[in-house]
Amino acid sequence: MVHIDSALTAAQLLPAIERVFALSGEKIHALHNRWPHGQGTPVFTEAGKYTARGWTEWTQGFQYGLSILQFEVTGDEAFLKIGRESTVKYMAPHITHIGVHDHGFNNVSTYGNLLRLMKLGVLPYSEWERAYYELALKSTGAVQAARWTDLPAGQGYIASFNGPHSLFADTVRSLRALAVSHQLGHRLMGERDRVISLVDRLVLHADTTAKYNVYFGRGRDSYDIRGRVAHESVFNLNDGSYRCPSSQQGFAPFTTWTRGLAWILCGYPEELEFLETRPESEFTAHGGKADVLARFLATAEAVADFYLEFTPTCGVPYWDTGAPNLHKLGDYLNRPADPYNAHEPADSSAAVIAAQGLAILGRYLKSKGQTEKGTRYAQAALTIARTVFAEPYLSTDTKHEGLVLHSVYHRPNGWDYIPAGQTIPCGESSMWGDYHAAELAALLWREAKGKPASTFFDIDFAPAAAGAAA
Repeated sequence: MVHIDSALTAAQLLPAIERVFALSGEKIHALHNRWPHGQGTPVFTEAGKYTARGWTEWTQGFQYGLSILQFEVTGDEAFLKIGRESTVKYMAPHITHIGVHDHGFNNVSTYGNLLRLMKLGVLPYSEWERAYYELALKSTGAVQAARWTDLPAGQGYIASFNGPHSLFADTVRSLRALAVSHQLGHRLMGERDRVISLVDRLVLHADTTAKYNVYFGRGRDSYDIRGRVAHESVFNLNDGSYRCPSSQQGFAPFTTWTRGLAWILCGYPEELEFLETRPESEFTAHGGKADVLARFLATAEAVADFYLEFTPTCGVPYWDTGAPNLHKLGDYLNRPADPYNAHEPADSSAAVIAAQGLAILGRYLKSKGQTEKGTRYAQAALTIARTVFAEPYLSTDTKHEGLVLHSVYHRPNGWDYIPAGQTIPCGESSMWGDYHAAELAALLWREAKGKPASTFFDIDFAPAAAGAAA
């Protein structure tokens, strides 16, 4: 169980956050100068060097988005140049990629961050540049929403790259693509000019995910523990019936792959904040705004509570809560995780993603007057951040291209690097782990500096504001 430090503040973490960005800057330059751009995407490190792994190119937006976040915090325009020029040169195919569920990962991390910084005045206002980013975001949300599988009674979901039968937990974190596209006034056009609402598909996908991928302790099956997450749900396409849970990257369908849980934990609070800003009229088909927000909140709290209960005291989880050799670690939940143990790897990438979700959930609850509960989640986020922003998780070796160590990609497939003398993967980084560590650090940096919170959907320009910026 995570030991939450109730006295920790973001201001106290500011030296650690500044160190994160100092190290990140060195690693961004090193990778950018070495990487053969346009010939695959860096995914994770092997012996400290980033390497590609062909599955889908879902991490390229993290590579260039990391540079944009670096610019946001440090003001160093060399990173803006890397992020902006690389986005223009390499990211266009991701906008219209019809074969993946990863649009929010790739395109909101790049085009979205650039547009957000322009809205905030961090970037100078440019009419054509703004229009370019807006068109990219409008398009990516519609393309993501078109990857749709209908279920009975008007339900449905965005299918994973496995095919139309497959619903991944991960995709909730990519719903931000639909959100920003809708925020910009866009919609998906179907056969015979049928107008398809992107916010409708966002809500429907999230409701379907909560129903089938998240457990609420209501006796659904023999392994129904509140907050547990199944990585994948499988459906019969002949009649739309649910068939079974599954897992691609976890140990088993009835165990919880912790990064899958973290995607859920980060996605629902983000979308809660977005949906809170939308008018009541957009929720009529879903039972009303209050009911939708209550469903999203119940899901977010369930997975947050599970994470805090089934993670070691430091806040970094092992890669799966049902991993087969965890029992060999003894009372592992009542002490800090050991990334160098001989039996099961820890996953720092799950920790930074989960911490981001906990911070946003805490912020949302406090804004709704639920101060005690919101403070608990916010303090948990700070506690986890303190762990991952220091050794042995922070990568201080300038020869290592990763920022946060002890990340795991695909344990069942054996893709993760095992160093000499070790029996499990350890000491390596991932592009998503590094990016989300920077998003978490930027979020806490703003808090420590007393700056207003910045959300992923803070991208639309009021006409007066745009005119003034010009």
